[in-house]
Amino acid sequence: MNNELITQPSWWKRNWKWVVPLGGCLGMLLLFATLIGSLVYGVFSVLEKATPYEYALEKINQDEQMIAVLGTPIEKDGMIQGSVNYLNGDGKANLKIPISGPKGNGTLFVIASSIGDEWTYHEIRVEIKDNEDIDLLDRELNDF
Repeated sequence: MNNELITQPSWWKRNWKWVVPLGGCLGMLLLFATLIGSLVYGVFSVLEKATPYEYALEKINQDEQMIAVLGTPIEKDGMIQGSVNYLNGDGKANLKIPISGPKGNGTLFVIASSIGDEWTYHEIRVEIKDNEDIDLLDRELNDF
């Protein structure tokens, strides 16, 4: 009888042929997902720091009719759609912002343009679920 111990190869030597390709593919997928996530986060953080976005949210949180309809505080409730573009110091913004308050939700539309740092607002309007539109710029002009 032969009682010799047969040594087995290590785990790595037995499994490297499937670990290397699988690990490489998973690593590339993880890297790709991280890059896409960073890009999306960067775009949305730029939109949220734009002057038209901040101005419109401040305006709806100070408006008595909006507070009566949606409650307070009124906050962003989802992903912003649209764009803010700057060219030679001038800017254009076209934003669609989902908003909500304790009493309900809606969509805030903002269209604005700027020359330098001075923004001119062409539309600040909130659309509520029942197809009710509240135009904050029209009421601002009528208040004077």
